[in-house]
Amino acid sequence: MIPTPPQHPATADSDSSAAAAAMPDWVPAGSENDPHFACRIMTGVMPHSPTVKHHPVKRRKLTLDDYEQGVLAADVGILSRAITLVESTHPAHEALAQELLTRLLPQTGKSVRVGITGVPGVGKSTLIESLGCQLCAMGHRLAILAVDPSSSVTGGSILGDKTRMQNLVREPNAYIRPSPSSGSLGGVGRKSRETLLLCEAAGYDVILVETVGVGQNEITVRSMVDFFLLIMLAGAGDELQGMKKGVIEIADLLAVNKADGDNLQRTQLASAEYNRVLEILQPATPGWKTRCTTCSALIPETLTALWEIIAKFGAATRASGAFAARRRHQSIEWMDAMIEEELRQRFFRNPRVKHHLPALAQQVANQTLPAATAVRQIMERFEG
Repeated sequence: MIPTPPQHPATADSDSSAAAAAMPDWVPAGSENDPHFACRIMTGVMPHSPTVKHHPVKRRKLTLDDYEQGVLAADVGILSRAITLVESTHPAHEALAQELLTRLLPQTGKSVRVGITGVPGVGKSTLIESLGCQLCAMGHRLAILAVDPSSSVTGGSILGDKTRMQNLVREPNAYIRPSPSSGSLGGVGRKSRETLLLCEAAGYDVILVETVGVGQNEITVRSMVDFFLLIMLAGAGDELQGMKKGVIEIADLLAVNKADGDNLQRTQLASAEYNRVLEILQPATPGWKTRCTTCSALIPETLTALWEIIAKFGAATRASGAFAARRRHQSIEWMDAMIEEELRQRFFRNPRVKHHLPALAQQVANQTLPAATAVRQIMERFEG
């Protein structure tokens, strides 16, 4: 039986007699200082005591130089704070983030960027963890940008990839950054491109971007990576139905996952079926033929073969110039996307828009004003 401490114990400056007085009746006399007696009462202050004052630890505010030097030195703590900085929507943070990115830009562009997607339950996280451990063993420095879907109701995200990748999170050369999608159509966070650049500046030479779901909107991740990998499942329905999805057209490689045990034959048949159809589709990257293979997170050899395909892709596209051309095109796409985002933000921040939009929206909801007319009227207010 362990004695319960008193409701209001003695403070730190109380003498030992106060502790002795609080001893239960069954405790032998003189045992309060006996190391052989298991039950002792220690003086102290309970957390709920009014004498306790909690002072939250305040982190030191980093300067622009601190951020720059910390990221270039691969300081994981400062890198994480820098990513939080670029994800912030506070105007002061946005200005500082852009200055930081401008300074770090010369140190970026030296990694291999791989986008990985697939339907929920296809085994992306398990596959990425096994592949990541192999890459770290090969001497690579790996960064994983794992984007979790945000709730359309609360806006929150689970951000559970660090929980799922328990082995990889212990690798000193791996960095996992879960981010909320925040409603982004492409399944990548709004600031995922900036996060990618920060990881490159920190010296990570392989960047894996795990995205939300599959579908036409997945083209957003295509615009920020070099290689696009689509993970598939066998026996989940008519394999040819998958060819109707636009995501197939932007993939550089299809991989039928869980090719092990009793499922091995099914994955091989599915892969052969996909390869027959891929023969008639235009490849996503000039000079590279998209194909389908099989893999399993439980069989390291299949992951080694998977990475060899990605390495061959890099060598072939660099030699042909397609690699550099894609990077240049992506930079322009990024600028265009940022222009659209800035225009949207300025529109909704406009005082005249804020004043007139609720009334127009109510009229549209009440079916008393066509939506097109409401749009024209609100645009006139914005431009006026």
